[in-house]
Amino acid sequence: MNVRTLPVRRTLAGLSLVACGLVAGGTLAAVGTANAADSVTSTTSSSSTSNTTETALTGDVLAKVKAAVLAKYAGATFTRVETDNGGVYEAHIVTAADQQLTVALDKAYAITGTE
Repeated sequence: MNVRTLPVRRTLAGLSLVACGLVAGGTLAAVGTANAADSVTSTTSSSSTSNTTETALTGDVLAKVKAAVLAKYAGATFTRVETDNGGVYEAHIVTAADQQLTVALDKAYAITGTE
């Protein structure tokens, strides 16, 4: 081996290692970015589809649901009141004791359960 080619070989070997590191880093960054984009998209789409059948209540129906809930939970405040997936009513409340509840009611405005 020629003594003069040894520094050139070392330089080329070092540059090769740097190039491999850049390629590997770029590949990992691209895969990580793609995975992050996929998880954001799937989270957004799943949360938007879960609320598609819920509709905010208004008018007389809203008043009747609130009256039924207040008859059982006096002093409660309402965060939202809506129809649920099966067409029943759902009132999201904070009780006077500061407990957050979801109250389910049927079409006759009878309370059928709480969460």
